[in-house]
Amino acid sequence: MRATVCLPTYDERANLEPMLLALREHLREGDRVLVIDDSSPDGTGELADRLASELGFVDVLHRERKEGLGPAYIAGFRRALADGAELVLEMDCDFSHDPQDVPRLIAAAEEGADLVLGSRYVRGGNVGNWGLLRRAISRGASLYTGLFLQMGVKDPTGGFKCFRRQVLEQLDLDAITPRGYAFQIETTYRVKRAGFRVVEIPITFADRTAGHSKMSKAIVLEAVWAVPLLRLRG
Repeated sequence: MRATVCLPTYDERANLEPMLLALREHLREGDRVLVIDDSSPDGTGELADRLASELGFVDVLHRERKEGLGPAYIAGFRRALADGAELVLEMDCDFSHDPQDVPRLIAAAEEGADLVLGSRYVRGGNVGNWGLLRRAISRGASLYTGLFLQMGVKDPTGGFKCFRRQVLEQLDLDAITPRGYAFQIETTYRVKRAGFRVVEIPITFADRTAGHSKMSKAIVLEAVWAVPLLRLRG
């Protein structure tokens, strides 16, 4: 099953080339990486074009402006499906998700999962170099989401995922509106509501060492109101 890794970028120049070279070691023949750049002012998009010309497995999707994680992923999903991907992965470019885990997500999907989640909070999962406050916020977000949505998912805010093609084809992508990390919650919720099989596999999540986090108060607040709104919509 041919896989495409969707890799959204905004000011990730320091991480992009090392990430693509690392992924090259773990992807199979025929697999692709789609860099989705939101007109990064630091030149990430131009670097992506150069690397695509040098690395045969890399494609680039340029977007006119920064609109957030959700719209970038939806654009990437559409491009990956149009290009014939049978598995579509989400992954951060900052090495918080380990490229070595990509084959494990793909294998779980090939073994029958419709959506595979790389999970920090199942047995064997771990969070690396976070302080106590950030750990508490992350765990609290998972408990908050679980309280409202009752998905039976340990790590609903995680962004390391592998979808089967038919899952994305069945979802109404136009109806998924969150721009930040609430996007991750909503996509998993919709997949579960549609009756697909969701499997969590353990990963170790590490904080970035280069570049700057895109987390903001606005992203947190969006997730706070988006979760109960999802429940109300059913």
